[in-house]
Amino acid sequence: MAFRRTHIVVIITFALLCHGTLSAQVVHQQGIIDLCLDYLASRYPTKQFNGDLLYVSVHRQALFHVRDGRLLKRYPVATAKAGVGSEDGSYRTPVGLHRVREKHGDDIPPLGILKDRVFTGEFADPDFAGIDKDWITSRILWLEGLEPGLNQGGRVDSHARYIYIHGTANERSIGTASSMGCVRMRNDDVIALYEQVPVGALVVILDN
Repeated sequence: MAFRRTHIVVIITFALLCHGTLSAQVVHQQGIIDLCLDYLASRYPTKQFNGDLLYVSVHRQALFHVRDGRLLKRYPVATAKAGVGSEDGSYRTPVGLHRVREKHGDDIPPLGILKDRVFTGEFADPDFAGIDKDWITSRILWLEGLEPGLNQGGRVDSHARYIYIHGTANERSIGTASSMGCVRMRNDDVIALYEQVPVGALVVILDN
């Protein structure tokens, strides 16, 4: 039954595309979201994926902001240079289902540097091209894993590992696997996302 909904969406969007109502890119990206939602419904049958959902595609180095099943915005991101994984000290990006547990950075100016989630009063150079110091800038969405043994508890706990969605001084790294484990975003993008996504919103990170 889950895939029947996707088939209906494909038929409708194809008809709109033929009439020039939607662009091919929009249709393609919404198709990605429909397939993702079908997967989530099958993988997590007890969860409700209404409201805001953030889907991080490691393969595409992209974050999709979804609300009530519809794509609102696609953002380029940077996940871990070391790939995916949940072990503490691995510097890898954890996969699986998470939620936004905390948000930090209200009213901090763009490119403001945060240390221990507190604004230091210093600002990063947006064209920083030297040694990547992994500075955290502008905003933080701190993630909590929801899958015991995968991203919750023990040495695989995403919250204890300080896995964030955050701004970066090294905006040139966006679009490539280059972080130390977190999900990096451009500063303007993370500020916009921060304003729209509430604490408690579900986040799924997939290496697909």
